Amino acid sequence: MRKIVTGEQVAQIYNPDPFARPVFRAPVYRTPGWIIAVVQLFRFLTWLARLVIRHRFIALVLAVLGYMQVATGWPGVVALTALAVLVLLAWHMVSPASFARWVATPARSGRRAVRYRARWASVMMISGLAPFYQGRIMLPVLGKVTSTRYVDRVRVRLVSGQSPAQFADRAENLAHGFGALLCRVRAARSGALVLEFVRRDALAQIVMPAPMLARPDLAALEVGMREDGLPWLVKLHGTHVLLVGATGSGKASLLWGLVRAMFPLMQAGLVRVLAADPKWMELAFGRAIFDTYGAYAADPEAIAVMLERAVADMQARAAGFAGFRRDHAPSQEHPFTVVLVDEVAFLTAYQPDRKLRDG
Repeated sequence: MRKIVTGEQVAQIYNPDPFARPVFRAPVYRTPGWIIAVVQLFRFLTWLARLVIRHRFIALVLAVLGYMQVATGWPGVVALTALAVLVLLAWHMVSPASFARWVATPARSGRRAVRYRARWASVMMISGLAPFYQGRIMLPVLGKVTSTRYVDRVRVRLVSGQSPAQFADRAENLAHGFGALLCRVRAARSGALVLEFVRRDALAQIVMPAPMLARPDLAALEVGMREDGLPWLVKLHGTHVLLVGATGSGKASLLWGLVRAMFPLMQAGLVRVLAADPKWMELAFGRAIFDTYGAYAADPEAIAVMLERAVADMQARAAGFAGFRRDHAPSQEHPFTVVLVDEVAFLTAYQPDRKLRDG
């Protein structure tokens, strides 16, 4: 049986040089049209399924509206839409926190995700973060996008061989590419990271103090607002806190924010504050508060005596709790003691008295 060879399979590629080696192109096989149609239909259905799964809420809303339009016509659709709007407005007025969590934040995140998907490939390639390997462009995988009013957090799965340091070097490119004020790179896990895009400055205006709670949580004291617009919570119970910042950066406001947040517990006798103010500058404004609900000292010798008493009290309390409890629960008998020191360097490196400094 002879094999029929068509000209398409053996046709030589045109070359004007008569002495060049003959080059033949690959065989051409004609795929039947029905196979092409089946493959394209399968691709379309797969794309549609992924779209519905990715946007489940929107798909559900469109399905309900379509059913109402078929069942009742346009009046039913208008009535259902008006009812949904009223329910959402009532929800927002009654419980703004839950509305933001379940409605506003997911909607904002979905809208921002569309923007990132549209620009992702171009920004990655222009920024030099899409390596070229074996004839293919390897794009980092865009993951979940979570947005607040001020910050977008974008999860990224890295290409094999990439590191977060490469994205950190291109942070300015990424910020300009996605229209943000700045971009930070946070390591998430092996092979992944989180890009934080700051869109608006939440601290550009004066931030009003948070409402004072009747029973604050010493593990999460609200002292202000973070850059992403969420509350800034500081843990004091069971830990040490060191505040470091340049002159004029606002360290004092954070100190007074902690005192203000703890004040209801101080009035209830559950917290006492020992204020050490070696500069005689900052904590002196609240001396009446500290003298009433703790102690205040500014002279180096007085500070040393106050701290020695605090250590003796800590050791006595530890001896009493030994074998009975591990975690301390504030009570009027055993209040939570906070040692507040403004400019600790004045008690250590800048203290001229060597005995006080070493003690």
